[in-house]
Order: sequence, then C-alpha cells, then structure tokens
Amino acid sequence: MNAPEHHARLKPRPLYEEVAELLRQRIFAGKPGDMEPGAWIDELKLAQEYGISRTPLREAIKVLAAEGLVTMKMRRGAYVTEVNAKDLRDVFHLMAVLEADAAATVASTATDKQLHELEALHQQLEKSTKDRVKFFTVNEAFHVKLLQIADNKWRDQMVADLRKVMKLNRAQSLLKAGRIEESLAEHAAIMAALKKRDAGAAQAAMRAHIESGQEAAG
Repeated sequence: MNAPEHHARLKPRPLYEEVAELLRQRIFAGKPGDMEPGAWIDELKLAQEYGISRTPLREAIKVLAAEGLVTMKMRRGAYVTEVNAKDLRDVFHLMAVLEADAAATVASTATDKQLHELEALHQQLEKSTKDRVKFFTVNEAFHVKLLQIADNKWRDQMVADLRKVMKLNRAQSLLKAGRIEESLAEHAAIMAALKKRDAGAAQAAMRAHIESGQEAAG
C-alpha cells in the first residue's frame, strides 16, 4: 500500500488582508467619487457592499493607515489620505536617497544576467510610450527589479511604503506634456551607467530621474 502523500498547505489569507487589498486598489485607481483623496470612508456602506462585518473592515483600514494611505481623524473617522506639497517633497527626497544608493550597488555588484533582466524591462518601457498605464506598470517593475538585485530587504520595505504614498498622486505625474519621453531618456541614462559598471554615474542618474519625477508631480 502506497504511503499517503503529504502536501504543504498554504494558510488561508486573513479576511482583513483581502479587504485591505481591495480598498488599496480602489484608492490607487483614484476614480472620482470612489475612494478619492480626501474622501471619508463610510465603514457601514463598505461592510454592506462586501458582505462582511465591520471588524475585518476596521482591521483593513488600520493596515492602510499604517501604510499612509488612510488618515484617521479624531471623532471623525477614516479618510483617504490627501498628499500635500510637503508630503511629496519628503517622499521624493527619501526615494531619491534610497533608490540612488540601490543603483550604485547594482552597478557594482550585479551579474551580467541581472543586467540583462533590467535591459529587457527597459526595452519593454521603450515599447510602452503610447500606453500610459502600461508605462507606469513596466516602470515600476524596473525599479522593483533594481531593488531586488541590490538586495537590502530593509530598503525594499521602506521604498515599497513610500511608493504606496506616491501612487496617491501618480495619476498626475506622467500627464505633464513630454514627461513620458523624459522619463524614458532618464531610464536610458541609468541603464548606460549600470552597463558601464559606473556606480557614481548610476547613482547620479537615478537621483536625477527621481528628482525629475518630483518636478512633474508637483
């Protein structure tokens, strides 16, 4: 008789995490009248909409508050965070420091295979200039891949949290005339420095790229 097979079972995802992801995507979508910046979060309405109790909904809101996507106001409830000019300056400043440092690390330590992976993403970016949504997606994938190669989990977590806040405003950043073309040129400069294994140039190119993004977002 054959021995019974043992399969590793994945733990089911807590309900509040699923709800947090649903709300997160609605916030990022930024549709007028639906979880847009500054909007009050109607817990009762959302609980009814999702067919859940308010307990997992409140836990989900706490998760989003910890990420900076939701702001809790005393005796007034939860609101989708509005990003002001100072918030953006602070976020972009930290992003420039963290990602520029990561680019320098990648220039110094990446394998040829890893650089080929980044080059492939850059080529996808070149083909996505007519599709703003796809450009956003590939652009983020490039930055995520670069951070993965740099291999610092603490930096990864900080950048992930900062990017969530940036997404509250990202719908505006590439709407500036010519910004997609500028962003692509900046990425080309980053790739050129990485392929030359020039850590200083990679660091400078990434910082310039993030700072240009800040100007567009402002």
